[in-house]
Amino acid sequence: MEVPRVGHSVSSPTSPCEDMMKNLSLDAIQLCDREGNKSQDSGIAEMEELPVPQHIKISNITCDSFKICWDMDSRAKERITHYFIDLNKKENKNANKFKHKDVPTKLVAKAVPLPMTVRGHWFLSPRTEYTVAVQTASKQGDGDYAVSDWSEIVEFCTADYSTVHLTQLLEKAEAIAGRMLCFSVFYRNQHKEYFDHARHAQNNKMLPSVKDNSGSHGSPISGKLEGIFFSCNTEFNTGKPPQDSPYGRYRFQVPAEVLFNPGTNLYFADFYCMYTAYHYVILVLAPRGSPGDDFCKQRLPLLDIADNRFLTCVQDEDGRLTFRHAQDLILEVIYTDPVDLSLGTVAEISGHQLMSLSTVNAKKDPSCKTCNISVGR
Repeated sequence: MEVPRVGHSVSSPTSPCEDMMKNLSLDAIQLCDREGNKSQDSGIAEMEELPVPQHIKISNITCDSFKICWDMDSRAKERITHYFIDLNKKENKNANKFKHKDVPTKLVAKAVPLPMTVRGHWFLSPRTEYTVAVQTASKQGDGDYAVSDWSEIVEFCTADYSTVHLTQLLEKAEAIAGRMLCFSVFYRNQHKEYFDHARHAQNNKMLPSVKDNSGSHGSPISGKLEGIFFSCNTEFNTGKPPQDSPYGRYRFQVPAEVLFNPGTNLYFADFYCMYTAYHYVILVLAPRGSPGDDFCKQRLPLLDIADNRFLTCVQDEDGRLTFRHAQDLILEVIYTDPVDLSLGTVAEISGHQLMSLSTVNAKKDPSCKTCNISVGR
C-alpha cells in the first residue's frame, strides 16, 4: 500500500497539525493538537474544488474497527487519489482538566471503493465515543495534496469485546491458572448493614445488581450484567477461605452445590490485573434458562463445568459433587440469580479488612503483557 508524502501540514476540522505523517497500515497516520482549517494549509495545492463527502455513515462497528462510507459528487471522482479521515475521542466534560488531552488521529488512505474499513488497536479502544470527519484529496506531481473542505462531523461508539477477543483472554488466563485445589463453599463478604438490609427490606434475599466497571475496558458485562459477586479461593495451607477481606467483616457462606451444579452454566468473562502481581479471572454462574444465562450465551465463552482450568464441578457415579478452583488466580464469581440467606450462614470473620485489595471499579493495567491482547484495552 502506497505511503502518501505530505509536503506541509494537513488540516483537521477540529485539530490540524504540522508533523509529517508516519507509515502505518492505512498508509499513514498524523497526530494533531491545534485549531485550523483548509485555508491555513499553505502547502496544499489550490485547484478546482474536490467534492466534499456528504451523509457520512458508520457501520460494522467492533471494539477496534468500523466501516465508513459517504455520498459525493461523481463528476470529480476520477481526480480523487486519497481520503483524509480525522478521528478523535469525543470530549468528556467531566474529564480531569489537568490530564493531557487525547491526541487526535489523522488517517490517510488511498481512495478505495466504499465502504472502507478503518482498523487499528493503537488508536481505537472499545466502549469509547469518537467523532469522525472526512476530506477527499488529490495527490499532485510534487507530492503535495489538493483537498476538499471537511465533511460534517459524525459521532459513534465502539463496541465491547467479542467472543473472539474473550477467547484470546481466556487462553492467556489458562496459561497461568496453575493446579486445581478443592473447595466446598462460595462466600461473600460485606458490611453488617448489607445483610441487615437483605433480611428486612429484600425478603431475606441478596439481590443481583449491575456489575461495576472493574476489569477490561471492553468487557461486555460491565455496566450491563446483573449478578452477585462471590469468592471461592482457599488458603493453601488450610483449604478454607481466608479470614481477611477487602469488602467487610461479615461473611455469607453457602455450600458450593447450591450455586454450582449440573443445572448451572459457567461462562468466562474477563482476565485482568491492577498493577500488581495478582491476576483476576471473572466467571459467571447462571442457572440454565435464566435471564442471566440468556444474556451470557450471546456474549461470553461457555466453559465445560467438569473440564476447564478455572472452576470445576465433577459428579461421581454416586451423584456426589466435588469442586476445584485454580490456585494461581483470584476468581471473582458472579451468580446471576437472587440468593436467599437461609441457604447459608452469616458470621463475622476474625481477620482484617484489607481495603487495598478491593477490585471495585478497579482499572486494568494496560501495560501488562500477561493479561492484555492486541485490541483496544
